[in-house]
Amino acid sequence: MQILGLVGGIASGKSAVAAELAALGAVVLDADEAAHTVINLPEVRHELVARWGRDILLPSGEVDRSAVAGRVFVNSPAGTANRQFLEEHLHPRIRAQFEAALESLQRGDTPMAVIDAPLLLEAGWADICNHLVLVDSPREKRLRRAAIREWTAAEFAAREAAQIPIEEKERRATHRISNLGSRTELVEQVRALWHALGGDAGKT
Repeated sequence: MQILGLVGGIASGKSAVAAELAALGAVVLDADEAAHTVINLPEVRHELVARWGRDILLPSGEVDRSAVAGRVFVNSPAGTANRQFLEEHLHPRIRAQFEAALESLQRGDTPMAVIDAPLLLEAGWADICNHLVLVDSPREKRLRRAAIREWTAAEFAAREAAQIPIEEKERRATHRISNLGSRTELVEQVRALWHALGGDAGKT
């Protein structure tokens, strides 16, 4: 089984690439989905409330991720410290979930697993991937996509500042997909990558 890690700038189209690979037969491990589960584990929620107070909780009792984001994506020493605190509680637990899922998939006939994680390199998860795929997209397009998510330019900049430079991601990538044109062009590149890495080998 091939294990791909997707890297790239914020709103570069990693999730779109992951979705196309899933349509071909890959299993996608989504770090954002895992984080939603992990951040609401009782022991994690307790630590976050102890640090930031009950203002970070929704009426349902779940953690308000937007409230947490407002504390960790701040370009200041306090923001950096808050982000490190959060990552120390989330990243090891998410990795454990991924490793368990990959171990289970290895026992089956899944041809490819894809790790879709905004902080894949920052979290040190590259070592569980066979390949690192850079999804490349110009900053102007990424800003437009971020605006659809209702992020301001300042929020975009703060989140990007929390990641390693794109140049470093380019250096470490083993494959590249260009998300500069149409969705059809993107799909063609994803299919070419799938075939190149033997994605069809797992099919009967």
